[in-house]
Amino acid sequence: MKIRNKKLNEVILDSLGEGLFTVDQEFRIRTFNRAAEKILGIKRDQVLGDFCKNVFQASRCLEECPIRKVLETGQNMFDLEGELHDRSGRRIPVKLNAAVLKDESGEPIGGVVSFRDMSHLEEIQRNLLTRSNFHGIIGQHKSMQEIYNLIEEVSDSDSSVLIQGESGTGKEMIANAIQKTSRRKDKPFIKVNCSVFPPDLLASELFGHVKGAFTDAVKDRVGRFELADGGTIFLDEIAEMPLQMQVQLLRVLQEGTFERVGESITRKVNVRIIAATNKDLRKEMLAGRFREDLFYRLNVIPIHVPPLRYRKSDIPHLVQYFIQKYSLLTGKKIKEIDDEAMDLLIAYDWPGNVRELENTIEYAFARTRSDIIHASKLPPNVRLRPQCECEEPRKQTDQIQTANESVSEFQRIQSTLEKVHWNRSKAAQILGMGRTTLWRKMRQYGLLQEEK
Repeated sequence: MKIRNKKLNEVILDSLGEGLFTVDQEFRIRTFNRAAEKILGIKRDQVLGDFCKNVFQASRCLEECPIRKVLETGQNMFDLEGELHDRSGRRIPVKLNAAVLKDESGEPIGGVVSFRDMSHLEEIQRNLLTRSNFHGIIGQHKSMQEIYNLIEEVSDSDSSVLIQGESGTGKEMIANAIQKTSRRKDKPFIKVNCSVFPPDLLASELFGHVKGAFTDAVKDRVGRFELADGGTIFLDEIAEMPLQMQVQLLRVLQEGTFERVGESITRKVNVRIIAATNKDLRKEMLAGRFREDLFYRLNVIPIHVPPLRYRKSDIPHLVQYFIQKYSLLTGKKIKEIDDEAMDLLIAYDWPGNVRELENTIEYAFARTRSDIIHASKLPPNVRLRPQCECEEPRKQTDQIQTANESVSEFQRIQSTLEKVHWNRSKAAQILGMGRTTLWRKMRQYGLLQEEK
């Protein structure tokens, strides 16, 4: 009968999804279920009778053994964060529970520990952090994910890139990410804003000049293209470049050669060009202000950065990022923004895009004395301006896709909350969002009722 009961107990323990083992009062392992074998990659016949500290090699075994603690206090422990190691030394993050084992008379005879493998949650958190902060670019919207993927896919290419988007969308940050992921990342990276130089000086700035080339040319000067040789040059506001300069730039793209102003010597240069503009270059071509042949030379890898009003789901991520940034810069202990303020930020149309949003958070920081930004601290134009119902034009298939994304987000949030026993702080950390954002989404999906 005892043998039959023992087999039944083994079947019950092996049916559990959590790893579980028991020890006697000498801390020798007496049972070790199938889930524990799977999680730790250790067979039970390798550990039965061995001391648990020898098997798991965990820091808690030496400093704060949960079994010893429950035996000393008589109080069970739940959801302890820790890590176990298998015999190969592989680290496994776990959440564990520990309880006292007692005999029929109520006397302690050992302890039982159950544990859950949390490796997958760590991986999710790493992925979320990576994909919502891509080389300083903040955003999880599908359009931004597509840009990240494109940047990674062309990392081995030296082809020209043309970045188009409204002012304030972060075109320079896209250029930075392209350079950082390219095979030229350790070479010079030179930036030029084509709109800040008068037409007669832009040629000198880009290609250099020799002494006496013009009135103020008192000595030879190396241009930006020479400085960038072997690396990358970023030409911002490319639409402002005069037509004559466009011809010279086209020559660099086609032949890799140029001449300094006032010099007839042809020089060679090996530079990758990234250009950016907030204008529609096709309209500029029709108006005769931009060369068609240059456009196609630059537009080998086109990137369009969407305005913020078309990716409003990124606003909470950007807000949290700017809150962290200005907390460090100002020393203020501001950690979040209240729901009314966030609703105003999401409803606003953001004509100045991400740059305007950052300025708004900086303004709110200057006015806030508590640890939460309230709606009353936002700029008047955000609080009082009629809200725009701007949405990116979408086809029916895109609307279906958005609905599917909402279902997916609901499932991801619900699953994470369940795994951390509805601890909002931990769930928000894993999901890569602020606690206020998580609360709002829980309210949106009706998860606050489930929490109760």
